[in-house]
Amino acid sequence: MSVTQIAEAVDLSADHLKIPFYTESVPAGFPSPAQDYIDKTLSLNELCIKHPNATYFVRVDGDSMDGVGIFKGDVLVVDRSLTASHGDVVIASVGGEMTVKTLQLKPRVRLIPQNRRYSPIDIKEGCELQVFGVVVSVVRVLR
Repeated sequence: MSVTQIAEAVDLSADHLKIPFYTESVPAGFPSPAQDYIDKTLSLNELCIKHPNATYFVRVDGDSMDGVGIFKGDVLVVDRSLTASHGDVVIASVGGEMTVKTLQLKPRVRLIPQNRRYSPIDIKEGCELQVFGVVVSVVRVLR
């Protein structure tokens, strides 16, 4: 699975991106007639971008992360200011090739795909692993 950087995040005024937000959860079964009102507004910047100066977007190519709901064509919101921890989904480079994988730090350092058709990438002693940020959100356009 490869990634392509789309753009740096732009620090837009939250007023420009506020949209209606229904605080009532949406059932995946039968609709509720009580859900006909808006409680507040929601800014997508406030929801997805906590550190605008350290955030960028990448588009996913491949299927190695399907198991965690990251699919080909999705746009990932990546925060470079966060320290990657065990279990985080990260954008990383191994041997000069960029990838998106789950970071495993224990018992040894590996990049784990979330599709059984792919093998983990073991980071051997002396091999350089560069982490370019932690994936904090996934954007999927359905239409």
